Amino acid sequence: MLKFRSMRAESSDATGTRSASRDDDRITRVGRIIRKTSIDELPQLFNVLLGDMSLVGPRPHALGSLAGDQLFWQVDETYWLRHQLKPGITGLAQVRGHRGATLERVDLVARLQSDMEYIHRWDIWRDIVILANTLKVVLHRNAF
Repeated sequence: MLKFRSMRAESSDATGTRSASRDDDRITRVGRIIRKTSIDELPQLFNVLLGDMSLVGPRPHALGSLAGDQLFWQVDETYWLRHQLKPGITGLAQVRGHRGATLERVDLVARLQSDMEYIHRWDIWRDIVILANTLKVVLHRNAF
């Protein structure tokens, strides 16, 4: 997944166990701006053109991502079901405000519920609505 670098390379987290936080010391000054405005996501359009991602779908996560102190797939067995579709640049969970750090299990469960609803009720018109609603949440309080 392509993204603009917003964090210092020397302090990267290869396993993905540390989610970005509002006061994260790894984020550069320019990185704060591009993350806050979601500009760091623009290179993912190349992933869409290459067929590796969709515009709309469940957002991809690092394998080591944690919800509280548990790996995502340990929180809920439906986690792997979200991989039925290609990952998306945006999704139902994002337009509902379920983005940012997953400090507690409930943060991930809310995302999973939205992802599963999206998968079970997919239709092209809903994708269009999600894309339109994405424009409303690009600048979001949980973007950091």
